[in-house]
Amino acid sequence: MTPTYEAKGPVDMAQLQALFDESWEGEGPRYRNELQHCLAWVCAYEDETLVGFVSVAWNGGAHAFILDTTTHPDYRHRGIGRELVRIAAGEARAAGCEWLHVDFEPDLAPFYEACGFGATPAGLLRLT
Repeated sequence: MTPTYEAKGPVDMAQLQALFDESWEGEGPRYRNELQHCLAWVCAYEDETLVGFVSVAWNGGAHAFILDTTTHPDYRHRGIGRELVRIAAGEARAAGCEWLHVDFEPDLAPFYEACGFGATPAGLLRLT
C-alpha cells in the first residue's frame, strides 16, 4: 500500500511518541509543545498508522531547519523519508524560506544527499 502524506495536520502525540520510541536507538525526541513553534511538519500514514514524520523549524526569515526525520523501521527503504523531506522543503519554500538546513550523523549522509542536500562545514555548541 502507498502511504499518504499530510502537512501541518493534527498529530496524535501518543502515535508520534510511539514512532520515535520504535525508530530511534536509545532515547528519541520527546515532543510536548514543539509543534506550535514549527513552521511545518509532515506525517506519513499507512492507513491510520503514523509511519513517518519530519518537522521544520525556522528563524522567521530565510532559514529553515529539518528536524527529527523519522521512518518506522518496518517502512524504511521505500522512499517515505525522501518524500517527507521533499514535502517539508516545499512547505519551507512556500513560506518564503531561501535555505533549508539539516544536521545529521555521518551514517545518514547518503540519505540526505539523495534528498538533495550538499555537505557544508558547520559548528555545534552543546548548551547542557
